[in-house]
Amino acid sequence: MSGLVRGKLAFVTGAGSGIGRATCQVLAREGAQVVAVDRNLKSVEDTIGTLQTSNSNGGSPHSSHLVDVSNCNSIKSSLKQILEKYKKPPSIVVNCAGITRDNFILKLSEEDFEDVINVNLKGTFLVMKIFAQAIIENNVQGASFVNIGSIVAKFGNMGQANYCASKAGVVLVTKTAVKEFSKYGIRFNTVLPGFISTPMTDLVPAKVMKKVIPLIACERIGHPEEVAEVIAFLASSKSSYINGASIDVNGGEMV
Repeated sequence: MSGLVRGKLAFVTGAGSGIGRATCQVLAREGAQVVAVDRNLKSVEDTIGTLQTSNSNGGSPHSSHLVDVSNCNSIKSSLKQILEKYKKPPSIVVNCAGITRDNFILKLSEEDFEDVINVNLKGTFLVMKIFAQAIIENNVQGASFVNIGSIVAKFGNMGQANYCASKAGVVLVTKTAVKEFSKYGIRFNTVLPGFISTPMTDLVPAKVMKKVIPLIACERIGHPEEVAEVIAFLASSKSSYINGASIDVNGGEMV
């Protein structure tokens, strides 16, 4: 452990699996206390069970909460619990929560379009708004938000109009936040993963993956930990002059 974020308090959404779980693991390894949240409480409790702890008394410095990021009151309830336990808001906020409801535009239902926007884009917006406010009110210094976008935010993707729109929105909400919150010393960046081995990409048909792999310079799909390492760097003071960036983590994928 290098202690990249030692002593920091981190809040990670979508922490029950995939990139969110890996992010919790890397941040904990690097010395952070982690609040892991997800819509699936069992999964996020399992995530907490995998985290390293540096408490001398043997207790865990980490916490798990049931949170629906598309619901403002759910997020505020989690923040209240954090303030009660840790007496401060997190200085690291990572928005990993995301869903897909894939279909071609002519077959894509209004409900499926709205569900994806509500979690991926609205959820990111709400977490940013609520936690940035708490950070400002508590005069937390050196805060960093890392939002998870996607390579498809740049290029679009067949059958993913809702997902692509949501992730493109995340990129621009992040850039807008930079303009509004830099005066408070808060940084915002976006990570754009390519094909990463997660429960979400496990749903991609094998025939599609067979076409995708040759487009990736590294000739393989990525691992969640490879994205999490970038997130941890952006969350740390080592990236203090990186603000408003959208960083590809895609193995050299050419779409």
